[in-house]
Amino acid sequence: MTGAPSTTTGTPFTGVFWAARAAEQEQVFRELRRRPPSWHPLVAEAGVLSAKEGDGFWAVVRHADILEVSRDPAAFCSGRGMLLDDFPPEILQATQSFIAMDDPRHAQLRRLVVAAFTPRRLAAVREQIAAQARQIVDGLLATGDCDFVAQVSRRLPVWTIAEMMGVPASLHDELAAAADVPLSVHEESVHRGRDPMRVVAEAVEFVTGIGTGLARARRRRPADDLMTSLVQTEIDGARLTDREIGAFFNLLVTAGFDTTRNTISHTALALTAHPRQRELLRADFPGLAKTAVEEFVRWATPVLTFRRTATRDVELGGARIAEGDKVVLFYLSGNRDERVFTDPRAFDVRRSPNPHVGFGGGGPHHCLGAVVARTQLTELFGELLRRVPDFEVGDASYLHSNFVHGITRLPCALPRGHRNRTGAER
Repeated sequence: MTGAPSTTTGTPFTGVFWAARAAEQEQVFRELRRRPPSWHPLVAEAGVLSAKEGDGFWAVVRHADILEVSRDPAAFCSGRGMLLDDFPPEILQATQSFIAMDDPRHAQLRRLVVAAFTPRRLAAVREQIAAQARQIVDGLLATGDCDFVAQVSRRLPVWTIAEMMGVPASLHDELAAAADVPLSVHEESVHRGRDPMRVVAEAVEFVTGIGTGLARARRRRPADDLMTSLVQTEIDGARLTDREIGAFFNLLVTAGFDTTRNTISHTALALTAHPRQRELLRADFPGLAKTAVEEFVRWATPVLTFRRTATRDVELGGARIAEGDKVVLFYLSGNRDERVFTDPRAFDVRRSPNPHVGFGGGGPHHCLGAVVARTQLTELFGELLRRVPDFEVGDASYLHSNFVHGITRLPCALPRGHRNRTGAER
């Protein structure tokens, strides 16, 4: 560590903090936002597997500072890891693709991937998502009271990404289970007493194998899916290798599954807790969809933290950060910053402007999947609020994580008049 540990005595970022709900965490963030970025030790009990004596990070909690770090990759690089944990290089390369790279390689790979998302491909994805949202609400109406995560939140992102990439339906459940592992491996129910790094490596290997296998299959026999576009895309004579496609597939599956799933779940909770906001949406969802979806993402903040590493001595928000120090962006705090948001602890579907950092703070690593995520949220909640507007969810079970704002279970109740009604009765 080369930073200044005297800026903080102890740390609030213990296991207790990460197990707390957002409202309790906000008390810590509100105090931290009053002063410059502060240094905190990494502690194993906070779910940091690689924590070593003397290791720590700078907590960046103010909206303006998050934007500054995000938009200055020369001073704050991504190539040394994106998480609080220092994962082995082979896991880092296999799971984080170009988000854990710096230019020029980052820009080259991102251009190749972006080129595969043609207007025709995006139009097809939008149609696919709309159809999936209808069928998921069909299933909810047929099932009735249920676990909202299993019946709704988890199904849409899994289905969207798997179908978009051309993954056979027989592998959807196994793929989703493996994708959950890296983000929840701190849970005893996931690692079951085994070495967590080994468990992560096995899950990564499984997901990567599906991605590289699909890539080889599409090179031999093209199909109408995104995987075919990825293997065929060429810029300046360069194409993605199977290894690069496998890493991007891992990133897409892990990031795409969990971020949208948890945004859906947090939004369902918010609509239950704020009936006035639900009524506004019921009355005019098409007119409010654009601002509402941005508020869904701000409110949920599905990714809690992302890390950068200082490439040189630099000053940030009044703190002197040394080369090699870890710098952690706290998106949940940035999305509650009272300097930027009026009444930030209010859920407001008409909020505008809404410069949230739920998709990151801009810069070269802005979220590539934001368009797909916004489409999923628009289509799903459009269907829910039109066809079963009075659904309610109960007390959530949360994932204890320093990275993902996760909900594992969410009991859902449908009004009696909506139960066992299928799409044929719309």
